[in-house]
Parts: sequence; C-alpha cells; structure tokens
Amino acid sequence: VQLQASGGGLGQAGGSLRLSCAASARTFGNYVMGWFRQAPGKEREFLAAVRWSSGSTYYAESVKGRFTISRDNVKPTVYLQMNSLKPEDTAVYYCAADRRLGIFPTSPGQYDYWGQGTEVTVSS
Repeated sequence: VQLQASGGGLGQAGGSLRLSCAASARTFGNYVMGWFRQAPGKEREFLAAVRWSSGSTYYAESVKGRFTISRDNVKPTVYLQMNSLKPEDTAVYYCAADRRLGIFPTSPGQYDYWGQGTEVTVSS
C-alpha cells in the first residue's frame, strides 16, 4: 500500500483546509484509514479514522466537530476537511492505513502504512 498526502499549506485562523491522501492497493477490504498530526517537539497525535468498507468514522475529542474524515472509493482517496482552524493546528499531517479488523486504532503503532506527511501552518 502506498499513501500520498497532499493539501497542506498556509491557512488562516478560522479558515479551512482540506487534506487528501491518495491510496494505492489491490484492495482495501476492511482497512481503516487514519489521519495523525505531529507538531514540533510533540508526539504524533491521532485525529480521525474511517473504515474503508463501511465509511464509519471515529474522531479524537480534540477535533470532533471541526474536522471531518471521508473517503472516495472510486479514486481512491481519503480526505480530512479541517474547519475553524486554530494556530495550534499547525503541524505535519500524516495519513495511515491499518489492515486489521477490530476497533478503530488510535495509536501510531497500530498502523501498517504511512504517507510522507504534509505540512499545515495556521496563522493567527
């Protein structure tokens, strides 16, 4: 599985950005696709996940209501729509894939594949 994240850049506080994660695999089956971020000097933080087969989603409390994860089965691509941006959203954002069945994984170590990261900077 190869993941290619894009869409990062400079955003304004209160504004929006949409990140994309283009995925390539023979089949995604029950894969879970997740988004994480890592700010300088901090650990990688789980944000949201979507189960490829059903479209069901799970969010970290810190972004619930502001961020929306979705997937496009045709492309196939996973998106992270980020609204009401805050300066503290500044980080490198990563998409990841977990091939196992089970509850939504929220730890980086539970994911098997990672994209290269896309940088988001939010100015006040």
